[in-house]
Amino acid sequence: MLTEHPATGPDRLHGRLPQVVGAGLTVPLVTGRQVPYANLDHAASTPCLAEVGREVARLLPWYASVHRGAGFASQVTTRAYEQARDAVRRFVGAGPDAAVLFTRNTTDALNLLGRALPPRTTVFRFASDHHAALLAWRGSALRRLGVPSGPGHAAELLAGALADAPPGPRLVVLTGASNVTGELWPVAELTEVAAAHGARTVLDAAQLAAHGPLDTTACGVDWVALSGHKMYAPFGAGALVGAADWLAGAEPYLGGGGATAQVTEDEGRESVVWSGLPHRHEAGSPNVLGAHAMAVACQALSAVGWETVTAHERGLAARLREGLARIPGVCRLGMWDAAAPSVGVVSFGVAHWGGRPADQRLVATALSAEYGIGVRDGAFCAHQAVRALLCRDHRHQPGRALRTSIGLGTTTEHIDRLLAALTELVADGPRWTYRETPDGWSPVPDPRPLPDVLTHHGATGDGPLRREEWPS
Repeated sequence: MLTEHPATGPDRLHGRLPQVVGAGLTVPLVTGRQVPYANLDHAASTPCLAEVGREVARLLPWYASVHRGAGFASQVTTRAYEQARDAVRRFVGAGPDAAVLFTRNTTDALNLLGRALPPRTTVFRFASDHHAALLAWRGSALRRLGVPSGPGHAAELLAGALADAPPGPRLVVLTGASNVTGELWPVAELTEVAAAHGARTVLDAAQLAAHGPLDTTACGVDWVALSGHKMYAPFGAGALVGAADWLAGAEPYLGGGGATAQVTEDEGRESVVWSGLPHRHEAGSPNVLGAHAMAVACQALSAVGWETVTAHERGLAARLREGLARIPGVCRLGMWDAAAPSVGVVSFGVAHWGGRPADQRLVATALSAEYGIGVRDGAFCAHQAVRALLCRDHRHQPGRALRTSIGLGTTTEHIDRLLAALTELVADGPRWTYRETPDGWSPVPDPRPLPDVLTHHGATGDGPLRREEWPS
């Protein structure tokens, strides 16, 4: 019997949480039944807050060109875009002079900063980081710090690497919360180590922004990168917020309209005077709706109170971890001590099901097809971290794991359904037949109909998800 956690009791906090679009979504099973969708993949992308959807719809009639437009609608749109900068700046706890650059997502934001680094900058990053934090610094001198065994070890690794580094500009890349294990990193302590060695810091807050408060000023972070699609604003916007000097002195991330103050021709070649911040790094027509959606999400999350959000997620995550520990052959991944603080992200491996080795991709497919549960399988864009953690338990498929992640719309029923489904699959294996394809596993046959929303893309709403010729 699972312990009844007061925070989730019978989902007591749901009435106080912001509502998400799709909370009542039902999905088809291969058996012909329809069940409420258990979305346990929030770490990849969160659904849209209902308030965000409403506010985007309210702005749509006023949508027009941003900046330099004389029309009234253009002025309204420009005002909404610039107000969004202030909302994001306040949300991350940055000072009034911090630059706010809108990007596509966290990956885009970190790559933008990577292009703005002064010459001979040395970049320090841990192997456990997301690929966006690992790969955005190509062309810079890198110091790879491995996967630390604990928060204290992370500080030791960083201090040693900084002490041994050559002189010149230095940037330390930090993660707020692991997108593999959910574990919270000691950001303030690592920032203090970096500052003691004259290094600047950038925080990858993609997995943190929707789960807890950010205060970049208090913890001394120089830049923070975050994504709207991971904080209930899935309209294609992210942001880089922080110190202006390196950004103002760099060549534009993209060349084009808006980034240019003046373009002339000199002896057959274009001569360009680039704009100042923030326009310097926002060439082209900006994603106004995405920025507005992100700002609304920032305000909505702050208004509900982080204590409510964290209590909701903490109770559900504890229930999930407790239940996984009771299932034979299921091993939860973790970098540090099991008691380390974390957000609601839990990754694990299933060693066997039905008496034979389990393929993690097939487990995820069966959870969806037979139970209506959405989880993530693979290495979660953190290949080095997943490989290192799986090497500690050789029973599992190399390089692949399963990840469950909790959000505002997650309920006790979702967690309990997952635990019951895993218990059945581990004992008996899948009930349906599956075929491996280049894209993964598919049910054979797959009678689930596509939703009518896809008819606008040329698909029909009454066919299966995959249309291969099924064997007789």
